[in-house]
Amino acid sequence: MIDKDQGPLDNRCLTDAQFTELPKFYRGKVRDAYHLPDGRQVMIATDRQSAFDKVLAAVPYKGQVLNQTARFWFEATKDICPNHVLSYPDPNVVIARHLQMMPIEMIVRDYMTGSTETSIWTMYQRGERVLYGHKFADGLVKNQKLPETILTPTTKGERDAPITAAEIVAEGLLTQEQWDAVAEISFRLFARGREIAAKNGLILVDTKYEFGFDPDGRIIVADELHTPDSSRYWKQASYAERLSATQEPEGLDKEFLRLWVRERCDPYKDPIPDIPEETLEKFSQKYIALYEAVTGQSFEYAESGALVRDRVRANLAQALPEYFN
Repeated sequence: MIDKDQGPLDNRCLTDAQFTELPKFYRGKVRDAYHLPDGRQVMIATDRQSAFDKVLAAVPYKGQVLNQTARFWFEATKDICPNHVLSYPDPNVVIARHLQMMPIEMIVRDYMTGSTETSIWTMYQRGERVLYGHKFADGLVKNQKLPETILTPTTKGERDAPITAAEIVAEGLLTQEQWDAVAEISFRLFARGREIAAKNGLILVDTKYEFGFDPDGRIIVADELHTPDSSRYWKQASYAERLSATQEPEGLDKEFLRLWVRERCDPYKDPIPDIPEETLEKFSQKYIALYEAVTGQSFEYAESGALVRDRVRANLAQALPEYFN
């Protein structure tokens, strides 16, 4: 990986991907999206960094890393579950099928860890021993491997909330048949991710999946897949030694920034302090390192001095000329 001088931080960050030429704009914490009348969805991964249910900063190349990492994983898992992808007109953009999204997120976990309000370690530290319907013994330590892989679903909203499989069915969010199917797919996707990560010296610690239904009722995996925003990765080589020394594992994901914020404030109650540019640059390199480790491909930087927004707009105009006359 060669990191050349790319100019000012602001020039390398895509924070706003709203283009008035495209219809039905929707802004998420990280992605800007458009619902086209023909059933397609344009999803643009910006460089906005989200954690603790809020946007914290902008990280150079983060959107490109997310989109291209997801592309790698969608391709590597298409035999397990069909995905929403139609095309990739730009490194930050995917054009996908519009789906009826499930109202839950599927989180699969292999380790006792986390720093958010919905993480099993946060809940375990509070003294809770039944988490998401799973019973846990006393005496577990942070970052240790769980006896078995577990599912810990959450609701979707401004603040994600824990929910059990029984509650999902009882509340009519999914039928029992739908839950069983999506749970099986989630475990299979995670097993594939764990296998590929291990071959590249990484531990896939946990991840979040989002699914939807197509018009025929088929389950489709959507949004993103095994990216450093939706997943936690650790370096395999140093994990055991650092666990024994009660040190945090070497991570290649957004836990780095979560921990930085946690050390300085309660992110759910206090204002988030300004994050130094040096820290954001370090975070950017962690994302790029993960992309290269997982895919075995070199990260391709955009042309020096080119504004990401201008490139994205030009590529969208080429892919969707009917909107950019």
